[in-house]
Amino acid sequence: MTSKYCDYAGARFMPSPNFGDRADGRVPDIIVLHYTGMATPKSALEWLCREESQVSSHYFVDEDGRVDQLVPEALRAWHAGKSVWKGETDINSSSIGIEIANAGHPGGLPDFPEKQIAAVVELCRDCGERWSIAPERVLAHSDIAPIRKVDPGEKFPWHRLHQEGVGHWVEPAPIGGGRFFQRGDRGQPVEAIQSMLSLYGYGIEVTGDFCERTEGTVAAFQRHFRQQRVDGIADISTLDTLHRLLQALPQFGA
Repeated sequence: MTSKYCDYAGARFMPSPNFGDRADGRVPDIIVLHYTGMATPKSALEWLCREESQVSSHYFVDEDGRVDQLVPEALRAWHAGKSVWKGETDINSSSIGIEIANAGHPGGLPDFPEKQIAAVVELCRDCGERWSIAPERVLAHSDIAPIRKVDPGEKFPWHRLHQEGVGHWVEPAPIGGGRFFQRGDRGQPVEAIQSMLSLYGYGIEVTGDFCERTEGTVAAFQRHFRQQRVDGIADISTLDTLHRLLQALPQFGA
Protein backbone atom coordinates (compact mmCIF):
# COMPACT_ATOMS: atom_id res chain seq x y z
CA MET A 1 0.00 0.00 0.00
CA THR A 2 1.18 3.52 -0.72
CA SER A 3 0.80 7.05 0.64
CA LYS A 4 -2.62 7.40 -1.03
CA TYR A 5 -3.99 5.55 2.02
CA CYS A 6 -2.34 8.00 4.40
CA ASP A 7 -3.54 11.28 5.89
CA TYR A 8 0.04 12.53 5.74
CA ALA A 9 1.38 12.41 2.20
CA GLY A 10 4.92 11.69 3.35
CA ALA A 11 3.97 8.45 5.11
CA ARG A 12 3.98 4.81 4.16
CA PHE A 13 0.88 2.82 5.16
CA MET A 14 1.74 0.12 7.73
CA PRO A 15 -1.58 -0.83 9.35
CA SER A 16 -1.98 -1.81 12.99
CA PRO A 17 -5.01 -3.84 14.10
CA ASN A 18 -5.17 -1.90 17.36
CA PHE A 19 -7.68 0.93 16.99
CA GLY A 20 -11.30 1.92 17.54
CA ASP A 21 -13.70 4.78 17.03
CA ARG A 22 -13.12 8.17 18.65
CA ALA A 23 -15.70 8.71 21.40
CA ASP A 24 -18.61 11.10 20.93
CA GLY A 25 -17.52 12.24 17.48
CA ARG A 26 -14.32 13.74 18.82
CA VAL A 27 -11.70 15.11 16.45
CA PRO A 28 -8.03 15.40 17.39
CA ASP A 29 -6.98 18.62 19.13
CA ILE A 30 -3.83 17.26 20.81
CA ILE A 31 -0.61 15.77 19.47
CA VAL A 32 1.18 13.41 21.86
CA LEU A 33 4.84 12.56 21.25
CA HIS A 34 6.34 9.32 22.58
CA TYR A 35 9.60 7.44 22.32
CA THR A 36 9.35 3.71 21.68
CA GLY A 37 11.73 2.72 24.49
CA MET A 38 12.70 -0.48 22.69
CA ALA A 39 16.10 -1.71 21.55
CA THR A 40 15.51 -1.41 17.80
CA PRO A 41 13.11 0.49 15.54
CA LYS A 42 12.17 -2.77 13.80
CA SER A 43 11.08 -4.47 17.02
CA ALA A 44 9.13 -1.38 18.09
CA LEU A 45 7.23 -1.10 14.80
CA GLU A 46 6.46 -4.81 14.81
CA TRP A 47 5.10 -4.57 18.36
CA LEU A 48 2.83 -1.66 17.48
CA CYS A 49 1.43 -3.67 14.58
CA ARG A 50 0.75 -6.87 16.55
CA GLU A 51 -2.73 -7.46 17.92
CA GLU A 52 -1.40 -9.04 21.11
CA SER A 53 0.34 -5.80 22.10
CA GLN A 54 -2.96 -3.89 22.38
CA VAL A 55 -1.04 -0.67 21.67
CA SER A 56 -0.68 1.47 18.58
CA SER A 57 -0.11 5.02 17.41
CA HIS A 58 -1.18 6.98 14.39
CA TYR A 59 2.41 7.43 13.23
CA PHE A 60 5.83 5.88 13.70
CA VAL A 61 8.95 7.92 12.87
CA ASP A 62 12.09 5.87 12.26
CA GLU A 63 15.64 7.02 12.99
CA ASP A 64 16.25 7.70 9.30
CA GLY A 65 13.20 9.97 9.07
CA ARG A 66 10.86 7.48 7.41
CA VAL A 67 7.26 7.93 8.55
CA ASP A 68 4.78 5.06 8.75
CA GLN A 69 1.07 5.58 9.35
CA LEU A 70 -0.40 2.79 11.46
CA VAL A 71 -3.91 4.10 12.20
CA PRO A 72 -6.01 6.62 10.22
CA GLU A 73 -6.32 9.95 11.99
CA ALA A 74 -10.12 9.70 12.00
CA LEU A 75 -9.83 6.67 14.27
CA ARG A 76 -8.70 6.21 17.87
CA ALA A 77 -5.21 4.75 18.32
CA TRP A 78 -4.21 3.19 21.64
CA HIS A 79 -1.15 5.12 22.74
CA ALA A 80 -1.95 7.38 25.70
CA GLY A 81 -3.15 4.93 28.34
CA LYS A 82 -4.40 6.34 31.64
CA SER A 83 -3.80 10.05 31.21
CA VAL A 84 -5.29 13.52 31.61
CA TRP A 85 -4.88 17.01 30.19
CA LYS A 86 -7.05 20.04 30.93
CA GLY A 87 -9.51 17.72 32.66
CA GLU A 88 -9.87 15.44 29.60
CA THR A 89 -9.30 11.79 30.51
CA ASP A 90 -9.92 10.08 27.16
CA ILE A 91 -6.79 11.42 25.52
CA ASN A 92 -6.85 8.66 22.90
CA SER A 93 -10.13 10.06 21.54
CA SER A 94 -8.80 13.61 21.38
CA SER A 95 -5.25 13.11 20.12
CA ILE A 96 -2.89 12.05 17.39
CA GLY A 97 -0.17 9.78 18.74
CA ILE A 98 3.33 9.82 17.26
CA GLU A 99 5.86 7.16 18.28
CA ILE A 100 9.49 8.15 17.70
CA ALA A 101 12.01 5.31 17.42
CA ASN A 102 14.43 5.81 20.32
CA ALA A 103 15.64 3.40 23.00
CA GLY A 104 14.93 6.07 25.61
CA HIS A 105 15.80 5.75 29.28
CA PRO A 106 16.12 1.94 29.12
CA GLY A 107 18.75 2.40 26.39
CA GLY A 108 20.67 5.26 28.00
CA LEU A 109 18.80 8.16 26.36
CA PRO A 110 20.47 8.23 22.94
CA ASP A 111 20.29 11.40 20.88
CA PHE A 112 17.53 11.83 18.32
CA PRO A 113 19.05 11.93 14.81
CA GLU A 114 18.67 15.14 12.80
CA LYS A 115 16.74 13.44 9.98
CA GLN A 116 14.30 12.01 12.49
CA ILE A 117 13.63 15.34 14.20
CA ALA A 118 13.18 17.05 10.82
CA ALA A 119 10.57 14.41 9.95
CA VAL A 120 8.80 14.88 13.30
CA VAL A 121 8.67 18.64 12.72
CA GLU A 122 7.19 18.24 9.24
CA LEU A 123 4.65 15.66 10.43
CA CYS A 124 3.55 17.78 13.41
CA ARG A 125 3.21 20.85 11.21
CA ASP A 126 1.04 18.93 8.76
CA CYS A 127 -1.21 17.42 11.43
CA GLY A 128 -1.41 20.70 13.33
CA GLU A 129 -2.44 22.68 10.28
CA ARG A 130 -5.03 20.16 9.11
CA TRP A 131 -6.67 19.85 12.52
CA SER A 132 -5.98 23.42 13.81
CA ILE A 133 -4.11 22.11 16.85
CA ALA A 134 -2.86 24.87 19.16
CA PRO A 135 0.91 24.95 19.85
CA GLU A 136 0.37 24.43 23.60
CA ARG A 137 -1.43 21.17 22.84
CA VAL A 138 1.65 19.48 21.36
CA LEU A 139 2.55 17.41 24.40
CA ALA A 140 4.86 14.76 25.78
CA HIS A 141 3.53 11.44 26.99
CA SER A 142 5.07 12.42 30.33
CA ASP A 143 2.93 15.59 30.39
CA ILE A 144 -0.34 13.67 30.25
CA ALA A 145 0.84 10.78 32.47
CA PRO A 146 3.36 12.10 35.04
CA ILE A 147 5.23 9.49 37.10
CA ARG A 148 3.80 6.67 34.98
CA LYS A 149 5.58 7.82 31.80
CA VAL A 150 8.82 9.72 31.12
CA ASP A 151 8.90 9.82 27.32
CA PRO A 152 10.04 11.27 25.01
CA GLY A 153 12.51 12.31 27.71
CA GLU A 154 14.65 15.23 28.74
CA LYS A 155 16.89 14.97 25.67
CA PHE A 156 14.04 15.50 23.24
CA PRO A 157 14.67 18.87 21.50
CA TRP A 158 11.43 20.74 22.22
CA HIS A 159 13.23 24.05 21.70
CA ARG A 160 14.17 22.96 18.16
CA LEU A 161 10.56 22.05 17.39
CA HIS A 162 9.43 25.48 18.61
CA GLN A 163 12.00 27.21 16.41
CA GLU A 164 10.43 25.35 13.48
CA GLY A 165 6.90 26.41 14.45
CA VAL A 166 5.82 23.39 16.49
CA GLY A 167 4.79 23.47 20.14
CA HIS A 168 4.85 25.96 23.00
CA TRP A 169 8.12 27.10 24.55
CA VAL A 170 9.90 29.84 26.43
CA GLU A 171 13.59 29.93 27.18
CA PRO A 172 14.01 28.23 30.58
CA ALA A 173 15.22 30.42 33.41
CA PRO A 174 18.81 29.76 34.53
CA ILE A 175 19.26 27.43 37.48
CA GLY A 176 20.38 29.32 40.56
CA GLY A 177 19.78 29.73 44.26
CA GLY A 178 16.79 31.04 46.14
CA ARG A 179 13.78 29.47 47.80
CA PHE A 180 12.49 26.12 46.61
CA PHE A 181 9.69 23.69 47.44
CA GLN A 182 9.88 19.91 47.62
CA ARG A 183 8.08 16.82 48.86
CA GLY A 184 6.79 17.26 52.41
CA ASP A 185 6.24 21.02 52.16
CA ARG A 186 2.73 22.34 52.78
CA GLY A 187 0.85 25.58 52.65
CA GLN A 188 -0.27 28.41 50.39
CA PRO A 189 2.89 28.53 48.24
CA VAL A 190 2.40 24.86 47.38
CA GLU A 191 -1.24 25.58 46.50
CA ALA A 192 -0.02 28.31 44.15
CA ILE A 193 2.42 25.93 42.44
CA GLN A 194 -0.28 23.30 42.00
CA SER A 195 -2.70 25.93 40.68
CA MET A 196 -0.19 27.09 38.07
CA LEU A 197 0.48 23.54 36.90
CA SER A 198 -3.26 22.85 36.72
CA LEU A 199 -3.88 26.06 34.77
CA TYR A 200 -1.31 24.99 32.22
CA GLY A 201 -3.08 21.65 31.81
CA TYR A 202 -1.47 19.11 34.12
CA GLY A 203 -3.78 16.74 35.98
CA ILE A 204 -3.06 17.77 39.54
CA GLU A 205 -5.29 18.60 42.51
CA VAL A 206 -4.76 21.79 44.49
CA THR A 207 -4.28 20.47 48.02
CA GLY A 208 -1.45 22.54 49.45
CA ASP A 209 0.50 19.31 50.08
CA PHE A 210 3.71 18.79 48.08
CA CYS A 211 3.02 15.09 47.69
CA GLU A 212 4.42 12.39 45.43
CA ARG A 213 1.98 13.38 42.68
CA THR A 214 3.11 17.01 42.87
CA GLU A 215 6.77 16.02 42.77
CA GLY A 216 6.12 13.81 39.74
CA THR A 217 4.19 16.55 37.96
CA VAL A 218 6.95 19.09 38.59
CA ALA A 219 9.46 16.56 37.19
CA ALA A 220 7.27 16.05 34.11
CA PHE A 221 7.14 19.81 33.59
CA GLN A 222 10.93 20.01 33.91
CA ARG A 223 11.40 17.11 31.50
CA HIS A 224 9.61 19.15 28.84
CA PHE A 225 10.39 22.78 29.66
CA ARG A 226 13.44 22.94 32.01
CA GLN A 227 15.52 20.01 30.90
CA GLN A 228 18.84 20.96 32.49
CA ARG A 229 17.77 19.45 35.81
CA VAL A 230 14.87 17.06 36.32
CA ASP A 231 14.50 16.51 40.05
CA GLY A 232 10.87 17.29 40.93
CA ILE A 233 11.91 20.24 43.10
CA ALA A 234 10.05 23.47 42.41
CA ASP A 235 12.97 25.89 42.42
CA ILE A 236 13.01 29.49 41.19
CA SER A 237 14.09 28.44 37.69
CA THR A 238 11.18 26.00 37.34
CA LEU A 239 8.59 28.42 38.74
CA ASP A 240 9.77 31.35 36.63
CA THR A 241 9.69 29.22 33.47
CA LEU A 242 6.18 27.99 34.31
CA HIS A 243 4.98 31.55 35.03
CA ARG A 244 6.26 32.84 31.68
CA LEU A 245 4.70 29.90 29.81
CA LEU A 246 1.34 30.74 31.37
CA GLN A 247 1.75 34.39 30.42
CA ALA A 248 2.45 33.34 26.83
CA LEU A 249 -0.84 31.45 26.49
CA PRO A 250 -3.52 33.18 24.39
CA GLN A 251 -6.06 33.21 27.25
CA PHE A 252 -3.63 35.17 29.37
CA GLY A 253 -3.13 37.88 26.79
CA ALA A 254 -0.16 36.60 24.78
